[in-house]
Amino acid sequence: MLTIHADSRGRALAVRGAWIAGAAPLDDLVAAHPAARVRRWPGILTPGLVNPHGTELLEEAYHPDPREAGELGTEPLTGAALAALAPDEARWGASARRGVQRMLAHGTVAVACEELRRRAVRDALARSGPAVVGRLGRPGGVPSLDPYACGLPVEFAPPRKQGSAARFAVFDVPDETALAERGAATCVATVIEGRLVYRRR
Repeated sequence: MLTIHADSRGRALAVRGAWIAGAAPLDDLVAAHPAARVRRWPGILTPGLVNPHGTELLEEAYHPDPREAGELGTEPLTGAALAALAPDEARWGASARRGVQRMLAHGTVAVACEELRRRAVRDALARSGPAVVGRLGRPGGVPSLDPYACGLPVEFAPPRKQGSAARFAVFDVPDETALAERGAATCVATVIEGRLVYRRR
């Protein structure tokens, strides 16, 4: 089934399965595909973001379960707090799944990592869908779920065009300038391989 995703500016993508079937103004895509389902989103459609700190956020930080908030808080644990917790593999896997979900909620469709050592983390990434982009060494900046907050130039996934993988995000802002000012927490939807993997409720 073909789905058309449209933003508040009238820009739209037609998605069939895991692929982009067309990129054009909404009216043009609806005319070309009158039977398609149309999803209208507030804000702007953009290529998804690449988070440069995959290793730091998934293998060197523990993302507490909401049920652990009373004991561990809600922010990722690193350093001495992480060492004191000493998670086992099952806990690392659960943490990585939560970390990936929180990345998806910031429009992330790809994660830059050094070689991941923990199988539980590799499995969590593989099941959740973000692409893994190799990197050499540490990128600098401050690891953050929001790529706009890490102090490095923001990198987007490859441009969306017909025949490319359907990996994109929607941010509830009027334009790219506002997105840079307000950050990726404005994400309302993230799509990977044509699947809606995050939607703000």
